[in-house]
Amino acid sequence: MREAIRQYVEHGEKHEAYRQDGLRAWAAYEQTGLPVSHAEADTWLKQLANGDDKKPPACHS
Repeated sequence: MREAIRQYVEHGEKHEAYRQDGLRAWAAYEQTGLPVSHAEADTWLKQLANGDDKKPPACHS
């Protein structure tokens, strides 16, 4: 039972961290108007999904 609760909480924390990353990215875009390409974002998201805690790609015009 404790393991199930631990996994549930861990999943919730990861989900919230992912959501916060998205909110930060949107705020940065609103401030700068600088995007990242779809390929750059896709590569970064795949790394995150694989458990690699990578920094997001740099924005550019």
